[in-house]
Amino acid sequence: MPRTADVAVIGGSGFYSFLTDVTQVVIDTPYGPTSGPVAVGSIGERSVAFLPRHGPGHVYPPHRIPYRANLWALDQLGVRQVLAPCAVGSLRADIPPGAVVLPDQLVDRTLGRAQTFYDSGAVHVGFADPYCPVAREVVADVAAARGEPCLDGGTMVVIEGPRFSTRAESRWYAAQGWSLINMTGHPEAVLARELGMCYAAVALVTDYDAGVEDDDSGVTQEEVFRVFGENVSRLRDLLEAVVPRLPGQRNCPCARALDGIELPAR
Repeated sequence: MPRTADVAVIGGSGFYSFLTDVTQVVIDTPYGPTSGPVAVGSIGERSVAFLPRHGPGHVYPPHRIPYRANLWALDQLGVRQVLAPCAVGSLRADIPPGAVVLPDQLVDRTLGRAQTFYDSGAVHVGFADPYCPVAREVVADVAAARGEPCLDGGTMVVIEGPRFSTRAESRWYAAQGWSLINMTGHPEAVLARELGMCYAAVALVTDYDAGVEDDDSGVTQEEVFRVFGENVSRLRDLLEAVVPRLPGQRNCPCARALDGIELPAR
């Protein structure tokens, strides 16, 4: 029987080091293999699972990540709360690179990704508010106590990738009033909801999207990776402080998302 965990972090390789007493766990799922082995360890008194979203060595591009397998495996380990650090572009001039943002809304602009566990039958899970309000509040409170600037709220549009936006697309997204742009936040968030998990995205801004600033270069992969690498320790330290503050007993809408609904083959 694999070790269990009640909290998970889905993120990049920079997050391995914040766990102690780590066991690598491989879980079979009805949806194939996960992005990689799940590292199960501890932060203080909490048992935590870490799953590399893009796999070891960043082998999975955003549109090929096995999202269903990843979330299903975490559910099998007992995870009920998910923190999801991610790199995002800014669609607003007043949200600069290096900022940490807690989005409260999501817009899906992906194409063809498997985004539900319900492949048959008329089952509709509420998703009006994609992110757990309690988890978001904990992150915001911890950030404030640490003096870490953190913007609470904003809409994140998730695009298919792996290409970056054209300037016209970027300006259109900004004109809708959306704040952030990302390639991995969907279907990760909705799959967590279908499993009754709490899910909170913790977004690190790595760049201004192409239409925000009229320079010649646009967004480059090199710049995104550089800014994320320079700030990953900040994000890791913040989440390390957040995990012990997450409530042991959930009293949020996420915990009731599956009331009256039965998940197939669970």
